[in-house]
Amino acid sequence: MAQRRRKAKYEFKPDPKGTNYLKRLYMTRLQRLTILKWATFAMTGIFLLVVQDVIMSEVRFSGATTDLPVAFILLVGLYEGLENGSVFTLAASLFYWFSGSAPTPICVAMLCILVILVGLFRQLYWHRSFASLTLCVSVAIMLYEMILFVIGLISGLTILPRISVFALTGAMTCITMLPMYPLVRLISKIGGESWKD
Repeated sequence: MAQRRRKAKYEFKPDPKGTNYLKRLYMTRLQRLTILKWATFAMTGIFLLVVQDVIMSEVRFSGATTDLPVAFILLVGLYEGLENGSVFTLAASLFYWFSGSAPTPICVAMLCILVILVGLFRQLYWHRSFASLTLCVSVAIMLYEMILFVIGLISGLTILPRISVFALTGAMTCITMLPMYPLVRLISKIGGESWKD
C-alpha cells in the first residue's frame, strides 16, 4: 500500500519550463501544412514579382510585356475557390500595389472584383476542370488589361492606338499563365488536394 502511494505521488510530472514558442502553439499536422501551402504561394508570388520587375519588364515584343504577378494572383484566386481565393487575392494584390509594381491602386479592387465575379460565373455555369479554369483566368486577364487601358485613356496616360499593346500584353500574360498551372496545382496539393481535374 505504501508503494502505491509513492507511485501515485510521482505519476504527475509538470510541464518542462524550457519549452520554445513553437512547441506551445499546439497546431495539428493539417494546420501546419495549410500554413506551409499559403506561405509557399506567397513566396512564389514574390519570386514572380521579382522576375517580372527584373527580367520580364526588359523583354518587350511590339511594346508589350507580360504581367506575371497578375496572372499568378488570378490563377491562385480562381483555383482555390471563392472563399480562400478571394482572401489570397486581396492580400496578394495589396502586396502587389505596395511593392510599387502595380500601375494604379485601382488594381487591388480590380483583381478582387474579377476573381469574385469570374469565380462566381465559373461555379454557377461550368464544372471544375483545367479548361474552364484556364479560360476563366484568360478572360479575367484580358478584362484586367482592357480596364487598365480605359483608366489610362480617361486619365490621359495613354492614347487610343495603344489598345493593341494592352491586348498583346493580355495575350502574352495568358500564354505565360499556362506553365504556372502545374506549379499552382502542385503547391495546392500541400495539405490535401482541394479539387481534382
